[in-house]
Amino acid sequence: MANRKDPMGIGLAVLNRIASSPAIDKLGLRKATERAVYQGAKGGFQAAGAAARTFKRVKGSGKPKRQSSAPDAGVFDLTPTEDQEMIVGVVREFAAEVLRPGAADADTATDTSKEVLAQTSEFGLTLLNIPESLGGLSEERSAVTGVLVAEALAEGDMGQAVACLAPAAVATAISLWGTDEQQQTYLPAFTGDDVPAAALVLAEPRALFDPFALQTTATKTADGYVLDGLKSAAVRGSEAELFVVGASLDGESRLFVVEASTSGVGVKADPGMGLRAAALSRLQLDGVTVPESALLGTADDYRECVRLSRLGWAALALGTGKAVLDYTSEYVKTREAFGEPIAHRQAVAFMVANIAIELEGMRLTTLRAASQAEQGMDIGRQVALARRLAGEHGMKIGTDGVQLLGGHGFVKEHPVERWYRDLRAVGLMEGAVLV
Repeated sequence: MANRKDPMGIGLAVLNRIASSPAIDKLGLRKATERAVYQGAKGGFQAAGAAARTFKRVKGSGKPKRQSSAPDAGVFDLTPTEDQEMIVGVVREFAAEVLRPGAADADTATDTSKEVLAQTSEFGLTLLNIPESLGGLSEERSAVTGVLVAEALAEGDMGQAVACLAPAAVATAISLWGTDEQQQTYLPAFTGDDVPAAALVLAEPRALFDPFALQTTATKTADGYVLDGLKSAAVRGSEAELFVVGASLDGESRLFVVEASTSGVGVKADPGMGLRAAALSRLQLDGVTVPESALLGTADDYRECVRLSRLGWAALALGTGKAVLDYTSEYVKTREAFGEPIAHRQAVAFMVANIAIELEGMRLTTLRAASQAEQGMDIGRQVALARRLAGEHGMKIGTDGVQLLGGHGFVKEHPVERWYRDLRAVGLMEGAVLV
């Protein structure tokens, strides 16, 4: 096996996992994988936790394992490493050949195919931010790789991308801020072949939601905490076996690890305008009793969680925005009006050009924030910029895409209307993904 600390190590480790999976033949990825290896050498609230998985609690025995920050190279270089090129290349082909063709069906079904979800574990998505010593892929933090992977998946379909990335968000949170006990108890499930459905849930179903003014509460008891409240945007909530939930403890927003089988946990499907393939749900916490060990990280870690989640949403906007750009660019060159392609109309050409310009600005800002994150720097300002650009311009890109197709932009025969609906979510969502 390649030394994962060496150049190419992480990329080869991911590709070897994919290459050893017989399911890739069914998904049509055998050629893409072999080439990459060669070149790189689911009415009312119902009880959650239907799955029988039990997380065996392990007593902490030392300091938690953390990935190290990436070294400061002294320059801001947007060129992907060879590792990143290999990983993103395979993920992008998976998105194009599997997610994109199945996107309309997934949107209609308000769910992502279980077969598709099973295969994403082969990419090691849950492993990217888990230390190698805990079964992950690297001892070095790589938020940039997380952004690139999210972008590539969303280019196929944002809703399915969110469903695929949700377990990784929980694994990343526990890896970054968990105690040794939490890591030893939960992370092994995310490093094996049977990765559990899991969700990072911060949002609440109310207008003008502020992730730092939560109405969900955590009350301290003699031997733990009692959680009460209603959360929203739980990805695949009815199937999730583990949640990382945001709640207010003594006036501070904090994170808690909640097993779905815990008494008082309930889930209700809550499909929205967009991201339908992510099978979004509401999570009801009614007197949910958790032990002291369920508290995850500090108040500062919660703040960092919000930032890294917003960065993930910016990355998803990049991928879907790129899909809009590519599709509309080709459409305006082949769609004719008054005897010539509509791309010859200056207003049309300028609109397409503006999409490209907006995407470049979004991407530069997002990657810069990711680069600072993996170096352990304060990313508050940079994430705020990325969030503003992705929310505002991402929505505009979706609107312009529909406009460029005219009547065709309004019908489901073309995917632009779905991309428009998905991009509307970027400026509203909190939690769910994490890089």
